[in-house]
Amino acid sequence: MKKKINMHFIMVSSLAVLVLAAVSMILFYNILKNQVYDDIEAYTHVIQPFQPEFWETEENRERLAQDGLRITLILKGGSVSYDSRVNRQEMENHRNRPEIRDALERGKGRAVRWSVTSSLHTLYYAERLENGDVLRVGKDSENFFRILEHTSVLVTILAAVIVVICGTISHYLTRNLLRPIEKLASDLEGPGQEDVYEEIRPFILTIREQHLNMLNHARMRQEFTANVSHELKTPLTAISGYAELIENGMADDKDVRRFAGEIHSGADRLLWLINDILKLSELDDTEQESEFEQMDLYRAARDCLALMEVQAAKQGITLRLQGKSCMITANRNLIEELLYNLCSNALRYNQRGGKVTVTADTENSRVFLSVKDTGIGIPREHQERIFERFYRVDKSRSRQNGGTGLGLAIVKHIVAQHSAEITLESEPGKGTEIRVLF
Repeated sequence: MKKKINMHFIMVSSLAVLVLAAVSMILFYNILKNQVYDDIEAYTHVIQPFQPEFWETEENRERLAQDGLRITLILKGGSVSYDSRVNRQEMENHRNRPEIRDALERGKGRAVRWSVTSSLHTLYYAERLENGDVLRVGKDSENFFRILEHTSVLVTILAAVIVVICGTISHYLTRNLLRPIEKLASDLEGPGQEDVYEEIRPFILTIREQHLNMLNHARMRQEFTANVSHELKTPLTAISGYAELIENGMADDKDVRRFAGEIHSGADRLLWLINDILKLSELDDTEQESEFEQMDLYRAARDCLALMEVQAAKQGITLRLQGKSCMITANRNLIEELLYNLCSNALRYNQRGGKVTVTADTENSRVFLSVKDTGIGIPREHQERIFERFYRVDKSRSRQNGGTGLGLAIVKHIVAQHSAEITLESEPGKGTEIRVLF
């Protein structure tokens, strides 16, 4: 990874150097060209008062050649009257030359032409004289590629130096950038790192948090598997034991009937346990989307209590429904599951002759559900863990009443899926109230 990042840094720096060199050369060439044009214009103004006879002297011709200057006098019609470099008789009409045309129309003109013989650019400046003729002065100048050729060695050396410097800096930056990640990879559970760039601190914290969540999830799965094995083992052992007694003829008719009842009870417990485990697995599946609809919470609570009437009558418990019609957006099946688990717990852990009060109403413009009982209550030290899977306050009573230890864990999942809030208030010997605020 380090090599890849370093290579990218070096490639970017090399590209930047090349672009910078090219842009610098273009700017330098344009500056040079403008400077030459300014010089030519100044030369034009200096030599303008002199006649061609003055320019034609041998001494002046040599000076013009040494300075790379070329003087041309063009008449109004475009014919060449004088040229310091070429015989005017051999020259064609210049009226259509860009610089001449501009000078005749606007008083001044500029142009650049490439010379194949000299491999130079000739920059021309033309100016219209008072009599209508045009005086043109040209100067040879190296083109962009010749300038680049002359400076290529210097540019190459500077580019190499810059690339080496950038490579060294990139190596240092890459090492410092990746050091926290490498430390994190070697010790994900270690303490937080202080020498971390602020830009990657959220990334480091996210990785650490995800790792811790994975560890917690793995621990919870391990505990869940162990608890499931233990919970399944108890009724299966009882079923196997009673069935073995009946099979070996070690039970009389009276015992067979009792043993069959215990086997039936154990089988029912296994079914409840398996159903709750399947429900939890379904709720744990984060990719599964629940279908939400508008539903009446008060009506759902009423239907749930109707199902509980027979069980409540057996225990002499009074069921009571309070509140009013309240519409919520929810998954109907999950809300019915939530109501069933809360009401079932309220009956299971209640006192004989007690009461269960279910309320569906609004509070501060929000719908809430309350399930309150007059049962055994939950000690304060157990209240924080009561929603954990397989956690029981009174394990013997829970198993005796058919509890799987998963009901409130399922309730917590359903509440989370509906982005609701759940609270619990309980006092030993007086009862428990669980409220869900939607």
